[in-house]
Amino acid sequence: MIITDFPRDLLMTGAIFGVAAFVWAGWAQERPPKHWIWRVILAVLGLGGAALAGISLPAAIRNWSEPTAISVGTPAFIVYIVVFWLEVAAMIALAIWASRKKRQDLIPVFVLAVVGIHFVPLAWVFVQPMYALVGMVLTGLAVLIGRMNETPIARSFWCGLTAAPVLLVAGIACAVAGFGALGD
Repeated sequence: MIITDFPRDLLMTGAIFGVAAFVWAGWAQERPPKHWIWRVILAVLGLGGAALAGISLPAAIRNWSEPTAISVGTPAFIVYIVVFWLEVAAMIALAIWASRKKRQDLIPVFVLAVVGIHFVPLAWVFVQPMYALVGMVLTGLAVLIGRMNETPIARSFWCGLTAAPVLLVAGIACAVAGFGALGD
C-alpha cells in the first residue's frame, strides 16, 4: 500500500499529514461534548500531529536532493496544481453556499469531503496508493457526518475527531516507510 520509491515524498507526506491532523484536532474543539476527556483526546491528536510534522519536515529537508514523484513542468506537477486549485475553489464555493443557506455547520463536512476527494487523483500524481485509501476513508467519514442529525455537539468536532487520527496514522506510516527507505 506504501510505495517507497520516493522517500522524500513520504517524509513530506508525514509532515503534511501531521500538520493536517493538528489542524483538524484544533477545529474539533468547536463545541465538543462536555466531558474533559474529549479535550484530552483532541490535545493528544493535535500534539501527535505537531510532533509528526516536527520529526518529518527536517528529515525531508535534509533529503531534498532525493528523487521525487513530482517535478516542476511534468504532467504530474500540472495535475497537482490543477487539483489543488480545484480543491480551493470547491471549498470556497461550498462554504459560500453553506453560509447563504444558513448551514455553516456543514462547512467542515464539505471541507473534509473535498480534502478526501482530492487525495484520489493525488494517488496517481505521487505514485502512492495510500493517498487513495486515505481519500476514500475521509470522504466516507464526511458523508456519514453530513448525514448525522443536528445535536449540540458541532459537526466540526466529529470531522476533527475522525479525520485527525486517520491522517495521523497514515502520516506516521508514510514517515516510517520514508525513514526506512533512506536507512535513517
